[in-house]
Amino acid sequence: MNNAPDQNHETSAHLRVKDKVAVITGAGSGIGRAAAIRLAQQGAKICLLDLIHNRTEEAEQEIQKLGGETIFFDTDVSDPKRMQEAIQAATQHFGHIDIVFANAGINGTLAPIEDLSPESWDETLTTNLKGTFLTVKYAIPHMKKSGGSIIITSSINGNRDFSGAGMAAYSSSKAGQVAFAKMAALELARYKIRVNVICPGAIQTNIGENTHRTKQVDKITIPVNYPEGSQPLEHGPGQPEQVADLVLFLASQESSHISGTEIYIDGAETLL
Repeated sequence: MNNAPDQNHETSAHLRVKDKVAVITGAGSGIGRAAAIRLAQQGAKICLLDLIHNRTEEAEQEIQKLGGETIFFDTDVSDPKRMQEAIQAATQHFGHIDIVFANAGINGTLAPIEDLSPESWDETLTTNLKGTFLTVKYAIPHMKKSGGSIIITSSINGNRDFSGAGMAAYSSSKAGQVAFAKMAALELARYKIRVNVICPGAIQTNIGENTHRTKQVDKITIPVNYPEGSQPLEHGPGQPEQVADLVLFLASQESSHISGTEIYIDGAETLL
């Protein structure tokens, strides 16, 4: 008997996203960009949704250099009109949508609850939770015929980690995304649309650019002394490309029986 690895089986996950159409929010940097490039490398057609920024243009150019097919739409995920128009335009351009990666998000303002303004709360919840809702809502009509995969970027915060001082709004939005995904997974199963959530830990991205930590956080911070090696697996933050590999798996038919599930990708950080 030949016990050599089946190369066709090993690459099947890659082949099964070939010619699929993926819509990715927050696609210009970090995890969104890495996922866009990873999926494009395996033959998927990519619709980049993000605000206009040189990083988004660079992501588009990189995919084109790979020989991939891509299109970019300047989109604010919290704006219903712009989101509906962008997803409609993506469908008109490519003909269909198979994969949705609802990835856009912000850390927002970090402050004690009593000091957090209602406006700052709304900004974080609107971008992270409403943005996810709008992305999924407007994609559903274009996915119902053939099914597909929806992947949502949540976080360890609000789900397995509650030690982030001043992150009440962010953590609430991230917990809400997991609950929303489970509701959506059950509702959309009849259409063969799978919905899953990734919960990254510390990943090297640009999200710090939209983090506003107030001085008041100091008064509620609880000192936590981690043992040596507070990131046990790799002794450092993960890379966006590692998360992109998980997105590729969830986008492919290799994960065809997985839906309504959150997957932690944190190098065992939150098990300490």
